[in-house]
Amino acid sequence: MKSRLVKGKATPRGAYPHVKRVGDFIFISGTSSRLPDNSFAGVHRVDEMGTMRLDIREQTKAVLENIKDYLATEGATMDDVVDITTFLVNMNDFAGYNEVYSQYFNAETGPARTTVAVHQLPHPNLVVEIKAMAYKKK
Repeated sequence: MKSRLVKGKATPRGAYPHVKRVGDFIFISGTSSRLPDNSFAGVHRVDEMGTMRLDIREQTKAVLENIKDYLATEGATMDDVVDITTFLVNMNDFAGYNEVYSQYFNAETGPARTTVAVHQLPHPNLVVEIKAMAYKKK
């Protein structure tokens, strides 16, 4: 077994690695759109009162790009992903999430997937978190 924190990425907010390899399986911890400077992709301030617009498409893309980078540290690609679990704060964001998701995976060759609604994620600016499992022979 090998666990790894990935340099140049946001530090996990708990005692867990970005990536854990067990034999030929690669597990990616729940991943958000948080950037290395602790800001978030897909968060836009819209007025001087501090109102925020949270963009599901931008956040989903940032999450999937983070996952792609984590997989690369183990010599894997998105084609090696066999299972995805997605957590959405609001199921009304499903269409936007699905639109971006389909740019990375397709129904014929993509991973199995479960998408669930959750009450909240670890920060109020987050609207999506994704965990993944890949299979890549060493």
